[in-house]
Amino acid sequence: MAEKDTKHEGKLGTIIGKGTKIEGTITVEGSTRIDGYVSGKLISNDVVTIGTNGEVNAEVKASSIIVGGRVKGNLEASEKIEIHAKAELRGDLVAKSLLIEHGAIFHGSSNMLGESTLKSVKSAPNQNILGNKK
Repeated sequence: MAEKDTKHEGKLGTIIGKGTKIEGTITVEGSTRIDGYVSGKLISNDVVTIGTNGEVNAEVKASSIIVGGRVKGNLEASEKIEIHAKAELRGDLVAKSLLIEHGAIFHGSSNMLGESTLKSVKSAPNQNILGNKK
């Protein structure tokens, strides 16, 4: 079972609730929880959590990403990505740490960041971690 992340507990900044649909580029300061539908691109400087009812058809960039629902798109996390037991990810991911629980569905490739990779990513502002030009 995954360890509970208590660092950000109680500091939830943005909630995209069940029944809410957002399309486009979303930039968020602080943690975000998605229980609705997001399409496009989501950028956060903190934790992004996709709840069990959440559906994301987007590129997501954050410090940490927790997937409990369905995601179709690439994920980039400077720290960790967790894919929970009933979650589904169809896309590539890049992170320093990766946890995939038994029962999760993951179709894509993973690239683990090391200290040297993180330094080169920070010094290359015109390119994202996956190598696509911005």
